[in-house]
Amino acid sequence: MSKILIISEDESRKINMETILSFVGEVYESLSIESAKSALNGQSDIKAAILDTENVEVANELINSYPHHPFIAISQETQTFSESGNLVGQMQAPVTYPVLTQFLHRCQEYLRQKPTSAPGFNTKTRLFRSLVGKSAEIQQVRQMIEKVSPTEANVLVLGESGTGKEVVARNIHFMSKRKDGPFIPVNCGAIPGELLESELFGHEKGAFTGAISMRKGRFELAKGGTLFLDEIGDMPLQMQVKLLRVLQERLFERVGGSSSIQSDVRIVAATHRNLESMIETGKFREDLFYRLNVFPIDSPALRERKEDIPLLLQELVSRMENESEVSVKFTEKALKSLMEHKWAGNVRELSNLVERLIILYPNQVVDVQDLPAKYQHLDGDTYEPDYPEELLEREALNALFRDNDDDEEEESAPEQLGLNGSLPPEGVNLKEYLSDLEVSLITQALEQQEWVVARAAEQIGMRRTTLVEKMRKYNISKE
Repeated sequence: MSKILIISEDESRKINMETILSFVGEVYESLSIESAKSALNGQSDIKAAILDTENVEVANELINSYPHHPFIAISQETQTFSESGNLVGQMQAPVTYPVLTQFLHRCQEYLRQKPTSAPGFNTKTRLFRSLVGKSAEIQQVRQMIEKVSPTEANVLVLGESGTGKEVVARNIHFMSKRKDGPFIPVNCGAIPGELLESELFGHEKGAFTGAISMRKGRFELAKGGTLFLDEIGDMPLQMQVKLLRVLQERLFERVGGSSSIQSDVRIVAATHRNLESMIETGKFREDLFYRLNVFPIDSPALRERKEDIPLLLQELVSRMENESEVSVKFTEKALKSLMEHKWAGNVRELSNLVERLIILYPNQVVDVQDLPAKYQHLDGDTYEPDYPEELLEREALNALFRDNDDDEEEESAPEQLGLNGSLPPEGVNLKEYLSDLEVSLITQALEQQEWVVARAAEQIGMRRTTLVEKMRKYNISKE
């Protein structure tokens, strides 16, 4: 059992502290400064250390030497202790019960939130891979899972669609004493009401038309493990009555059977509906609600923990990279834009987006303008390459002759451009000839498009900025 250390050299104040701790039922041990050092070194079951000494230098040394333990100092008016993180507070003598309990609560929080306090950290990190994030909301979910998993209490997971309610249920199962048993999920909203009873409890041969053999239900299949009832809010009222009986009596019968079967399952239910509102409208039984709602866990919406989106993206990309050996990266602006999105579909929507982007941009970097339009909440850095003229001219020539080779029946490309297709005996200056041809085509496009540069550039397959440079180079203007 965890205990409180009373480290004091003053006999009267030590007795006063012992009296208060005895009154509130706390286990304590009174020590001197020297003996306290060995106790703090060798004991891990210390919930708080109450330090009472007039030697501030000794007190500060003791506090700074043991950062894993939270300290409460009893100070005199002239004493000033160092501002160490594990000194959770200072009390003036004489100590009172309300002040002491407040500081004991701080010690409790110091130990609870301490990064290295959880045993089996690596295992939990592995199990919580789907609950990625550093936000207070997701950390609260993890803590509640850790608390309830070792028990047999029924759990009700609440949250919007796509928030990962089944992930929460699976983590509860794998951290429970039933982890070696099966985890059986049932979507109560996807099974017609008339078939749900047979699905849950099984049926005997001949129980109804089509029952050609005996069949075990999910309660039997989940024996020794966990039964996850997803979308419990969609369960018909008549089935709610039968489920309530099983939860109360731990017994059920197969459809068409008469012998009772012992139920040995842990129930974890989930829904995106407001069950309390459904109770008021008569669509959900109040007694069943309280049977299921022993330990509720709220699965937070993604928009409530936007700071987790970069970590979630990293996790989702890593998984898909392991599956398909294809990855994708995001610029900082793309990440910020995604963090501005409302995410109506929550983590499921984010996962679908990552899969889509990996298909569109395999092993590439995604910026804001590469995201689907509805995810573009920031202005991207539009970049239009400025290619060397030689490259553009060479590509234009290649395109002309490619088009000519692809369709021999059509008029040759030079003839389409007003040429006779034959080289004169005296020859030509190809560079000047192409320049004249380029000026002619640009001028025609501008005249046809009433000198609207963007439309003219589109007509001749050129970027607007490139066309502007060409107009400047050849001194082409409307005048």
